[in-house]
Amino acid sequence: MPALIFHHYANSPFSEKIRLMFGFKKLAWKSVQIPAVMPKPDLTALTGGYRRTPVLQIGADVYCDTALIADVLERISPTPSLYPAPVAGLARTLAQWADSTLFWTAVAYVFQPVAMPYLLGPLTPDQMKAFGADRAAMRGNAPRMSAPEATGNLREYLRRLDDMLAANKPYLLGEQASIADFSVYHCMWFIQLAQPLAGILDEAPRLKAWIVRMAEFGHHQSEKMSAAQALEIARDSAAAETGHLPFVDTHGIPLGERVAVMPTDYALDPVEGELVICADNEYAIRREDPKAGSVVVHFPRLGFQLKKI
Repeated sequence: MPALIFHHYANSPFSEKIRLMFGFKKLAWKSVQIPAVMPKPDLTALTGGYRRTPVLQIGADVYCDTALIADVLERISPTPSLYPAPVAGLARTLAQWADSTLFWTAVAYVFQPVAMPYLLGPLTPDQMKAFGADRAAMRGNAPRMSAPEATGNLREYLRRLDDMLAANKPYLLGEQASIADFSVYHCMWFIQLAQPLAGILDEAPRLKAWIVRMAEFGHHQSEKMSAAQALEIARDSAAAETGHLPFVDTHGIPLGERVAVMPTDYALDPVEGELVICADNEYAIRREDPKAGSVVVHFPRLGFQLKKI
């Protein structure tokens, strides 16, 4: 199997979600450290400008968004499953809530002055300014919850999650961990990073024990890889065949057309290329780059929009 090349940075909560999946599925991976803020010239050569973290690269295929990356890992290693059959639909729905509503509540809670050094490390004033400008550009005009509102909402969400673990259930939806656990976990992990504010988790003792249980999956085996090596692999590889995926047309745009794909909520940076996949749950475009060669960039359909250029 080609190497799983993971582009991430240490304090990225969505990266931790996937790192823990590597441990859950016992998948070895290559670690490429990327900057936390733009510019990211080596990563942009692969993605075409996609701003979010993390990104999974397999040869000349580049997968964006952790929802799609989870599906890719499931295809590679179906056991243990992220989508246990009895609760698969519920797990995906709870994961989507956690990746959006719960995540942005956690972000609004932890990004208080007292916790910033724990989340970002010892940054200079210029670096702090650059981080703030980068995140403002990502969010655009999206409203941000105040810290008091986030605190109240987070307390209620923690109570609900704690209730889900009643009757000695080891995981949120029963005896098996699912995609829902990993999506909720990365939000809790981010709260734990904000040490001065992490005491709020004491209000949910079952959930706090669950956090420890989830962390035991670890990250399995990883090796460092340079961005230059990852780009070389992309240039020397051919993207996987796409003809096996059925064409699901909801836009009136045929395969082969030049299109742009971008998120629907924030970080609205379009990625342009030739449409090669338009399936029930996935878009993909082929693009050329002087540094990366010919690559295919994949996105989930949910949360992303497709437009003809």
